[in-house]
Amino acid sequence: MFSTKTGAAKLLIGTVIGLVILKLVVGWLTGSISVLAQAADSLMDILAGVITFSAIRIAANPADKEHPYGYGKAEDIAGVLQGILIAVAAGLIIYSSVRRITTGASVELAETGIAVMAVSIIASFFLSRHLFKVARITASVALEANAHNIAADIYSALAVLVAMVVVRLTGYSVIDPIIAIGVAIYLLKIARDTVRKPLSGLIDAKLPHSQETTIKDCLAKHSQYVLGYHALRTRRSGSQYYIDLHLVMNRDIGLQQAHDVCDLIEMEIKSSLPGANVTIHVEPTGL
Repeated sequence: MFSTKTGAAKLLIGTVIGLVILKLVVGWLTGSISVLAQAADSLMDILAGVITFSAIRIAANPADKEHPYGYGKAEDIAGVLQGILIAVAAGLIIYSSVRRITTGASVELAETGIAVMAVSIIASFFLSRHLFKVARITASVALEANAHNIAADIYSALAVLVAMVVVRLTGYSVIDPIIAIGVAIYLLKIARDTVRKPLSGLIDAKLPHSQETTIKDCLAKHSQYVLGYHALRTRRSGSQYYIDLHLVMNRDIGLQQAHDVCDLIEMEIKSSLPGANVTIHVEPTGL
């Protein structure tokens, strides 16, 4: 049920809603800015999950007359939006933490904060692992961005857990907003990393070196017919790959044989890179 893009997105939204409610209640009871910072981050996760769910539904639409290349870039747009949301959450956390330091408010019921952070860490760990797994299987950029986002929550929740323990043992409540600022700085790094991959898809950057090597390996298998190739161009749109190249063949090869070789190469590339769309232009040697 949760092994598809849509199912994973639903699991993400449901889990994060539960964590947000828990963190908001505990943050209110304890007065902890770091716990509330975690709640704010999780609220952004909900919004990111809704964006991802919507993007996956849009990206799943087949190509049409107005969009001959499909809607795959909807996932890239969702990934960029998630990075922006993470950065906004980090800014709000820093602002609230500085205000807390200047006012000198104290933290109560630190034990409750410790418990909720432990629950958050466990839930986020298993959720991020599942999202990474589904993102890898489905090649979903949006789910991968969410997986990175949830994985970041593990480290930030761990920092808040340490803060709660220190406050409980020492009584120094100022540790709470200081840790929250540290969490926010880490979130800014995650925001940058989250934006990087989907942004490359929006500007049609070429596929990674490993994937282009896979394409070249497929071409090398047919050296008896393929004398060379050039003008290899690759790009990604969501979970779809677009590849086009010029193939140089012996001028004595018949049209049917050249067509069969191209079909075989396309099939092998698509087998190695699921979701690939391959366009081959054949040229006779000597031109």
